[in-house]
Amino acid sequence: MNALMPARDVYHDAVKQALIQDGWTITDDPLHLKWGRKDMYIDLGASQLLAAQKEERKIAVEVKTFRGRSELDDLEKALGQYVLYFDVLGELQPERLLYLALPIWVYESLFEEPLGQLLLRKKRLRLIVFEPTQELIEQWIPSV
Repeated sequence: MNALMPARDVYHDAVKQALIQDGWTITDDPLHLKWGRKDMYIDLGASQLLAAQKEERKIAVEVKTFRGRSELDDLEKALGQYVLYFDVLGELQPERLLYLALPIWVYESLFEEPLGQLLLRKKRLRLIVFEPTQELIEQWIPSV
């Protein structure tokens, strides 16, 4: 049975606008992946033309709010989803890099703490840290 398209995250449009302001073209909203009989939807697909190298960079972005029962529970769910999408995306569209987009206060609360620093040090994931009110990207981890 095919999965229904999931509801958009509350910050979906803010991240989309932040990417556009950062020079990215939104190519997929959402980015559909199919593996076997399973359908998955990553929130956004985007590309950016690098004029100097005359090549195109492609990314996929999963937006997370972290408004569940606990930050740790939200982190566990986000990481599980990230790993699933990372592996499927690597098989279907290996040219695309996967990023997890999260609001700046989530980054400060989780990734400036030892647990988050461990994940970043081990290079377990790529992050886009955004400011939702101003629709701005504050930081790319690692930098692009």
